[in-house]
Amino acid sequence: MNLRTLRRFLPLALLALAMVMLVVAIGPAAAAPAPNARLVDIQILAVNDFHGALLPPGTIATPTGNVNAGGAEYLATWLKTMKAQNERTAIVSAGDMIGATPLLSALFHDEPTIEVFNEIGLDFNAVGNHEFDEGLMELLRMQRGGCHPVDGCQDGDPFGGADFRYLAANVFYEGTNKTIFPPFRVMTFKGGAKVAFIGMTLESTPTIVSPSGVEGLEFKDEADTVNRLVNVLKRRGVETIVVLVHEGGYPSLGTEYNACPGISGPIVDIVQRTSDEVDLFITGHTHQAYNCVIDGRVVTSAASNGRLVTKVIMTVSRKTQEVQAITAENVIVAQTVAKDTAITDLIAKYNAFAAPLANRVVGSITADFVRGATRGVESNIGRLIADAMLDATDDPDTGNAQIAFMNAGGIREDFLVSDIYGTEAPGVVTYGELFAVQPFGNAMVTMSLTGTQIDQALEAQWIGVNPVPGNKLLQVSEGFTYSYSAAVAANPANAGNVVDINTIMLNGVPIDPNGVYRVTVNSFIADGGDQFPVFIQGTNRLGGAVDTDALEAYFAAHSPLTPDPVARVTVLP
Repeated sequence: MNLRTLRRFLPLALLALAMVMLVVAIGPAAAAPAPNARLVDIQILAVNDFHGALLPPGTIATPTGNVNAGGAEYLATWLKTMKAQNERTAIVSAGDMIGATPLLSALFHDEPTIEVFNEIGLDFNAVGNHEFDEGLMELLRMQRGGCHPVDGCQDGDPFGGADFRYLAANVFYEGTNKTIFPPFRVMTFKGGAKVAFIGMTLESTPTIVSPSGVEGLEFKDEADTVNRLVNVLKRRGVETIVVLVHEGGYPSLGTEYNACPGISGPIVDIVQRTSDEVDLFITGHTHQAYNCVIDGRVVTSAASNGRLVTKVIMTVSRKTQEVQAITAENVIVAQTVAKDTAITDLIAKYNAFAAPLANRVVGSITADFVRGATRGVESNIGRLIADAMLDATDDPDTGNAQIAFMNAGGIREDFLVSDIYGTEAPGVVTYGELFAVQPFGNAMVTMSLTGTQIDQALEAQWIGVNPVPGNKLLQVSEGFTYSYSAAVAANPANAGNVVDINTIMLNGVPIDPNGVYRVTVNSFIADGGDQFPVFIQGTNRLGGAVDTDALEAYFAAHSPLTPDPVARVTVLP
C-alpha cells in the first residue's frame, strides 16, 4: 500500500502523524538509510525568501526563546553538511532569492546572491514576485550571465549567471504558450528514482510588482498549471512530484516553527485544488515558518532570509517510483557551526567595494523608528518616510505636493538606535541602514487627484486579493488625517465604504470631494501596485527623485530625528 492509497483510508490526523515528523532541531542529523533495498531515501533541502540576506539577519523565535540564525556563511555550511549525509540530495528555493535585498547584494544588482547559491550548489529556484523587480531582461541576465547593461561588471569580474535553473511554470510570454523559464525539471537519483520539480510564482504577482517589471507577461492560476503538468509528467513515467510555489499561508501566532497551528491563506486553496498526484509542496512568500499536512500532502515553509532550512526525506519505491513515506523538519540555521570560507571570501570581496558607501553617515535618531506589528497599522517609521516624501516634493518646482502616501510593504527594516554597522556611534544612521529600510529604488511621482479619488485610494486599503485587504494601510504625511471604524473595516460587505469622506482632513480642513490636490506616491503604487488602481488616474504627473535620496535629504536637514508619536489615522471601535 503506497502513500496515495493511505490517503484514501487513513483519517487526516493519523495521516499527518504518518507523514510528517515534527522535530525541533538546531543541528544537522544524518538521515537513516531506507531499511529496505527496494526503497530509496531522497533528501530535499529547501529555503525560500532569501532576499539577498548575505549577512546574519536576525533570529528565529522558539518556545524557549529567540535563537540567532541565518547568514550566508552559516547557511552554506549547514546545506553542504546535510547534503554530504545523503548523496541523493536536491537543494531548492521557493522564490524571492533576490529583490528587496540589503545594500551588499543590491548594489551589485544581486550578483553576489547568485554567486553564493552557485557555491552552495542550488539545483532549482522557482521565480517569486521579487525576481521581477528589475524586469524580465534583468531576470534573464541572472540566469544567463553578462554584465549589467548600465553599471557593467562593478566588481571587475565577468558575471557568469546562475549555475542553477530558474523554473516558471505559470509565467508566459503574453499571448503565447511559451514560459519564460522551463516549467519543471526531472532529477534522476542514484538507484533510478525520478523526481519532478515544478516551480512557479503566485498568480497575483502583477498586483504587487511595478507594471514595468511584468510588462508583456501573463501569470496563470497555480493549481490549474500544476494539474496540467501532472498529466505531462505521468505520460513520461514520473510518479514523484514536488511543487515549489512562491505562495504561502499564515499559521496562527506562536513560536512553533515546526508545526502547523491554524494554517490559513492562499496556499490552502491551491493545495486543495491540486491533483493528489503531487506529493510535496515547498512554499514561500509569506515569510512564515510551518510544517503542515494539508489535504493529505506535506506543505512546508522555511520563514525567510536563510534562517531555516526545510529538510525533507522522501522514501520512494525503486520498482513503482511511488512515494512510500515523507518526513519533514524545519532546521534552524544556527550560528554555531564554522563559517563556509568560500562564502566568507566572496562577501569580503564585495564588502571592499560596498563599505565606503554603506558606512557613510546620513544623519541620526534619538529613539527607534519601527514598523507596525502588521502592514495594516500606522507606524512611526511610516510617518517619517511619508514626511520625507512630502518634504522632497512640496516646492513648486518639485511638484507642489500637499499630501504624501507610502505603502507599508515598501518599508523593509527599522531604524534602531542600537544598530551599529560600522564604527558609528549609537543613534547614528548610515546609508546602509537607510537602504535596508527602502531597498527598491522607487522614484517619487507627484500627481493631481480629486478629494473623491483620495477617498477611493483610502478605501482600496480594504479591497483586493493580494496584499490581503486590511494589511496594506497607507502611511500618511503630516497634516493629513482621517478615521475609520475597525468593526466596519472587518466586515467584507463594507468594502468601499469603510472611510467616511467627511473625516478626511488636510491641515484640519475637510477635503473637498470636487477639489484637486497634489499627492506624492512612489512609482510602484503610482502604477497601481498593491492594488491601488486610483493612482493610475492621477493627472499632471511629475517624476521626482528616488525615494532613498529623499529620505537621505530629510535626515540631512532634520537630524537628530525624533519619532512622532501622534497618530494621523484614528481607528475607532
